[in-house]
Amino acid sequence: MTCTGRPFALFISDLHLQVSHPRTLQAFLAFLSARAVQAERLYLLGDIFEYWAGDDDLADPFNAQVVAAIRTVADAGTAVHWMAGNRDFLVGDAFAKAAGLQLLQDPHVIEAGARRVALLHGDAQCTLDTQYMAFRAQVRQPAWQANFLGMPLAQRKAIIAGLRQGSRDAHTGKAYETVDVTPDAIDAVFLETGADVIIHGHTHRPAVHEHGKKLRYVLPDWELDAEPMRGGWFALHADGSIVRHDFTELTQ
Repeated sequence: MTCTGRPFALFISDLHLQVSHPRTLQAFLAFLSARAVQAERLYLLGDIFEYWAGDDDLADPFNAQVVAAIRTVADAGTAVHWMAGNRDFLVGDAFAKAAGLQLLQDPHVIEAGARRVALLHGDAQCTLDTQYMAFRAQVRQPAWQANFLGMPLAQRKAIIAGLRQGSRDAHTGKAYETVDVTPDAIDAVFLETGADVIIHGHTHRPAVHEHGKKLRYVLPDWELDAEPMRGGWFALHADGSIVRHDFTELTQ
């Protein structure tokens, strides 16, 4: 397959944007202004922020900068789509309106060429991590979210900080297989969606996996404020070809 011309879609996830990681932010802004505006579609597949406490935090200067940059891409004519991750699942309609993007359910299916592509964040397929799966089921309930969002913003941020530390501590003690997607869960997505390609993030283990005649592309996470630096995205072209790009291309 060839892959010339304007990309049909770009996919990116797991930037974990935060004030303490300014180089990662600058790389993302460069990606938006240099690459995303050239694509027909941009898919942000979760954990773009390190955390999102609620749409009433849109006025925060850091958050406002990111949202404005995404809005610039949308205003330039790129259709921008957002899928919740495990860190930013509280993004809501006010965020979507401010950023000029469309919120997607997980999974979401698109087509290009002869390919049917299922898009996921990836956390719902880590089914061996039963502790996380129970937590995920709880915090995705509308009643839980309404109760949480009803708390003062400062209180929510304090709770999130505690959850983040607890997550880091728990993650270090878990086996490699426990925090990765399971074959059965991936097979279920292929069956449910009728896709022959899956693209997801979450695991921070970029690769291309074969599932019989089907393919699974895992997006890289971004980290430019520590060594080794890493990051990148996938481009899907109208003929169905998929190409991985590295963050180093942004400085060339």
